[in-house]
Amino acid sequence: MKNYVQKGENLTLPAPYALSSGDGALVGSIFGVAAGDAAIGAEVDLVTEGVFVLPKVALDAMAVGTPVYWDDAAKLVTITATGNTKIGVSVATAVNPSGTTSVRLNGAF
Repeated sequence: MKNYVQKGENLTLPAPYALSSGDGALVGSIFGVAAGDAAIGAEVDLVTEGVFVLPKVALDAMAVGTPVYWDDAAKLVTITATGNTKIGVSVATAVNPSGTTSVRLNGAF
């Protein structure tokens, strides 16, 4: 197909802030996990699909299948939709308090 560009599982985008490999990043409404380190504005490969262990709001409890959102100010996964960007669903139980959850990213956002 002559208009095909790529699968889109990994996107090379400018880092919205300094990133270390494994950090979550929001570029507009595109969320991904950094595949490497990058300074702010530098190109970084963001993985937009798959399951990743990400930091979360400690007090948020999540069941398997709970929709999760990215709080870009705090750089944390949360269950709070207001003011945040939906990034996928929790695929593990995360209790209150805990610091991480496993998230299946939805690369369609």
